[in-house]
Amino acid sequence: MRLNELKDNEGAAPGRMRVGRGVGSGKGKTAGRGVKGQKSRRGVSINGFEGGQMPIHMRAPKRGFNSLNRARYAWVNLGRIEAAIVAGKLDAGKPIDEDALMAAGLVRRKRDGVRLLAQGELTRKVSISVTGASVAAIAAVEKAGGSVVVSSPVVSPAEASA
Repeated sequence: MRLNELKDNEGAAPGRMRVGRGVGSGKGKTAGRGVKGQKSRRGVSINGFEGGQMPIHMRAPKRGFNSLNRARYAWVNLGRIEAAIVAGKLDAGKPIDEDALMAAGLVRRKRDGVRLLAQGELTRKVSISVTGASVAAIAAVEKAGGSVVVSSPVVSPAEASA
C-alpha cells in the first residue's frame, strides 16, 4: 500500500457539496452565504474585526516576553528510558547519550540538546549524558545507583526565579 492508495472506508466521509451550481441544486445562487455584505464575498478575512473599534486583542495589556533565540530542548522522561531498556532498545550497560536516545526513538531530533526530566521511575543503574537535566531527575538516577553527566549547568526552579 502506498500513500496515494489511501482512502476512507465507504460511507465514512460524505461527498463534497458543490455550491453555486444552479438554483435546483439546493445550494445555488448565493451558495448558502445569504445575501450581500462582506461575508458573502470571496477572500474575507475579518477574524478579530470589531466594526472599526479597536479590537480587544489589541486593547488588552500584554505581559511577558518570548525570546526568539531561546534554547529549545528535546526532552525525555525517566519512565520512557526505563521502558526502552525493558524493550531492548537501549542497553543499560552502555552509556546512554543523546545519539543513543535518538537511535532508540525516544527523541525525534536533538534541537539545542536533550533535557532529562523526572517523570516515571528508573530501577536500573545507568550512566546518562545529556545537555540538561532537572534536579529531581538527577536525584532519581543517583538513587537507582546511576550517574548523570550534564553538559550545561542545571538550574532548579528556585534558582531560575531568583
